[in-house]
Amino acid sequence: MKPAPPPAPRSTFAMFERQILNARYAGEGDLDLRALQARLASEPDNLQVRLDLAQRYERLGSRELALEHYRLAAGRFPESAEVQLRMARCLRAMGLRAEAAEGLEKFLERQPQAKPEHHAWLGILWDELGDWQRGEEAHRAALRLAPAQDRLHNNLGYNLLQQKRFAEAAEEFRRALELAPDSAIARNNLGLALAWQPEEALRQWQKGADKATAHSNLAAVLMEQGRYAEARKELDTALSYNRNHAAALANLRLIAQLDGQPTTVPPQQGSRSGWSRFWSAFWRGFAGIETPATATNRAAR
Repeated sequence: MKPAPPPAPRSTFAMFERQILNARYAGEGDLDLRALQARLASEPDNLQVRLDLAQRYERLGSRELALEHYRLAAGRFPESAEVQLRMARCLRAMGLRAEAAEGLEKFLERQPQAKPEHHAWLGILWDELGDWQRGEEAHRAALRLAPAQDRLHNNLGYNLLQQKRFAEAAEEFRRALELAPDSAIARNNLGLALAWQPEEALRQWQKGADKATAHSNLAAVLMEQGRYAEARKELDTALSYNRNHAAALANLRLIAQLDGQPTTVPPQQGSRSGWSRFWSAFWRGFAGIETPATATNRAAR
């Protein structure tokens, strides 16, 4: 008697079907989700429940479902600034920045006295879309409502920096530092805004980083400006303090590609500080070694 043939392998199509079903029913075993669904069914006019349910879907990775709930909430509560902001953030996370900006802008036209953070987020969205003028208008609107918030001055300064309005940007970063003297982000950006005054930029960076990092930062700026000989001098200085400084070594490799000159590492004079990892990550991005995150220069929100 011949042995029974082995069962046929499961088809790729059947596997995809199961994946689709799994995605469709994702969260069905989540007790919190089921409780929120039950509450919404019994309390359809409870805005907080709607927001909590949408947020729960976001945490589960179902942004499309979250967005639908935000849209339903916006239709039911058209004057809710919280709904509009959460919906804009959800759209942004999905890569739909233009839709997020346009929707939030229309809401703020009806509700100009909304919280500063709503105008700030509108400014961020326009900045990310490269519409610096509309971004500037939104950042200034936020500051009119909250002139004493350092992060809002930093955001406006960042916008002006992108428009190459360096003197105006520097004033905003200085104001941010007056309000929050320990803000590393504002200090960092102030150095960028003062890049046309290398000694002043270096002085600012040295307030928040070790000497090796400060000189490497200045070298990155000079490289961006095509001033390779000056950049090499700054890198030599940086590496004389710390011959293992990651950002300086990365910039040295990059400048060798740009100007075709050989690289050398001078003897070490100093030691690396705990700040270097943070600043190196940013400045490698600035120098073109890595792509920096959009929010790198911004205050935390």
